[in-house]
Amino acid sequence: MTTTETVPTVRRAETTPTPSLPPFGQFIGGAFVASTTGATVDVENPATQEVLMQVPAGSVEDVDAAVAAAVAAKADWAAKTPKDRSAILLRIADIIEANREVLETLEAANTGKPAAVAEDDISSAIDTFRFSAGAARAFTAPGAGDYAENHTSVILREPVGVVGVITPWNYPLLMAAWKIAPVLAAGNTMVLKPSEQTPLSTLKLAELIASEVPAGVLNIVTGPGQVVGNRISEHPDIDLVAITGSVGSGQKVAASAAGTVKRVHLELGGKAPVVIFEDADLQAAAEGVRSAGFWNGGQECGSACRVLVHESVADRFTELLVREVSQITVGAPGAGDDVEMGSMISGAHYKRVLAALEDARAEGLTIAVGGNALEGPGYFIEPTVVTGVPAGAPITSTEIFGPVVSVETFRTDEEAITRANETPYGLAASVWTTNAARSLSAPRRLDFGTVWVNSHLVIANEMPWGGFKGSGYGRDLSTYALEDFSRTKHVMYNHG
Repeated sequence: MTTTETVPTVRRAETTPTPSLPPFGQFIGGAFVASTTGATVDVENPATQEVLMQVPAGSVEDVDAAVAAAVAAKADWAAKTPKDRSAILLRIADIIEANREVLETLEAANTGKPAAVAEDDISSAIDTFRFSAGAARAFTAPGAGDYAENHTSVILREPVGVVGVITPWNYPLLMAAWKIAPVLAAGNTMVLKPSEQTPLSTLKLAELIASEVPAGVLNIVTGPGQVVGNRISEHPDIDLVAITGSVGSGQKVAASAAGTVKRVHLELGGKAPVVIFEDADLQAAAEGVRSAGFWNGGQECGSACRVLVHESVADRFTELLVREVSQITVGAPGAGDDVEMGSMISGAHYKRVLAALEDARAEGLTIAVGGNALEGPGYFIEPTVVTGVPAGAPITSTEIFGPVVSVETFRTDEEAITRANETPYGLAASVWTTNAARSLSAPRRLDFGTVWVNSHLVIANEMPWGGFKGSGYGRDLSTYALEDFSRTKHVMYNHG
């Protein structure tokens, strides 16, 4: 493949939608309150580089106040019936739906997402709350019985208590929903720290639902990870800490949580292989990678970012993929419903992705399409396909987390599986084949928490999401999430 000469441009909005901003302050005990520190963090629109507003750069004292509120509320919330908790979660879903446009506009402004991604995020958040509302009422434990002579055993399912949550910047409201819904459904109270880069939609949600959720059940503290996140991880009154973020952040949280021997729930990075066998529908595979490799600008832990294609069809597949990727429309929020890809989240991340592309060039890899920054305001990078990637190249195992898909080839099924598994991550993968036997055998041999066959990045709330190896442990979504945020107690009655 030769480098494509056509340079795409960023489609700009004629008028930028004005977001409805949340109140200033920390959300503690059911209300927005002043932080104990006067320090603030600028929150930027990455598509325009304009500052949207400032939020408090929270303190240890802010976290302590939020934890105290959660502790005070936990007994009453845990005592509510599943039916009562379910009703509140359903009301939250209704409120999000009623304020869909407000939240979509705010999310797009804070992240640079195109309309299609922002809309999907809000729709998925709504469904997350509705699923958890139902799961709260259907959540069961093993039946009572006599497992020792003259003794009846009963298993009680209890909340763990107070849950600390740290959410990422790539899906601010959706990742908050993935934690808030099952945490509350299982009967816990919580303290949540959103990313300091993207806190606005989570704060707006708190404003919208403040009258529905009892005071202290949900608390939100903004600020830097090294202060707010660290205090949440180490706080003795937090019983479990859950993070969605990078491997490095997860390691820090787990190390900090070890001091108080609290449970940890880690949903970390990924480097998802896309294994395309010689009998695959190549056009469908190319379209699948276009969608799943560049969704949310590739800022997605399950992104279809690493293609392994059989050498006999590699040229044809690459031709199809380059054609698909060259047609992606890049634009700012408000620039049209057909915009597929927005900006990178920040200047710092934009520079990291461009540095990774420079490394690829320095290693002699081929940029088949894209590979450059786009002119004008905002942190925009061309959708990029890198080819000529040898086995073991750094790009095959390094999570770039941007609009970059690499393509490498394999000869045998055994080589494909071995190479796909040669990554420190184990979150997601996909297999593309029309061979029924292979579609059953290959997923079993791939060391990833989710394996799609002839699709990629399709997620259902009824099914668990989580990984192996460096991608962490614990499961989001499904009833497994409620299990993660609860504990079992065995009560044995002597009736002899």
